[in-house]
Amino acid sequence: MDPVPVISAFYFGSVEHYRLLARHPKIIIDIGEHYERQSYRTRTGIVGPNGQQDLVVQIARRSGEKMPMSSVGLSYVESWAHQHVHAIRSAYGQTPWFIHYIDEIEEVVLKKYDRLVDLDLATMRLGMKWLGLKTEIEVSESYVESRESRVVSCESKGAHSRITAHDCTIDLRSTFQPKKPRPPEVDAVPPYPQVFADRHGFVGRLSVVDLVCNCGPEARSILSMQKA
Repeated sequence: MDPVPVISAFYFGSVEHYRLLARHPKIIIDIGEHYERQSYRTRTGIVGPNGQQDLVVQIARRSGEKMPMSSVGLSYVESWAHQHVHAIRSAYGQTPWFIHYIDEIEEVVLKKYDRLVDLDLATMRLGMKWLGLKTEIEVSESYVESRESRVVSCESKGAHSRITAHDCTIDLRSTFQPKKPRPPEVDAVPPYPQVFADRHGFVGRLSVVDLVCNCGPEARSILSMQKA
């Protein structure tokens, strides 16, 4: 039985998110977990003329309050959505495939959502569409551990791995984060062409937006390549 990764919801997601999706027939996204700052839940990375920058979603939250991801709302007091579209246009306007993706990017980013998870899942589904991924996505409204009371056994090299009556899972919620080293269960995506590589060199762990705008139809095969 192949282990099923359990991950947090993500805004667009890094290229490694989609490499993970491409390699597993099923992924569980936990939206019953508590929201955490400075995570892929609210940010995605791009590279523009001046280097790498994070596009950060603004949420509605009282300071210090713990909230399950399923209840985190979005704040539109600041025009972050328009800023994200402008930044993407500035970064990728000269890439070969930009014109094929920008309309869908604008549509999903500029739409107003009540909840963060609705935005996250919409951007994830768009990334999967671009890459032709058919991975089964199970969205858990309750903390996944509550479903794992019927523990049997599980032999796996991944950390926090366990088996239920229907799943053997790998818990990547706390380890798969932009500010932490890439977990060993998540394979790195090998270098691919980037429009500003002559200025900044290759920058890894960026948004799926970076991959598709630079590589277009080749993006899916890049996800399957072995890193040299």
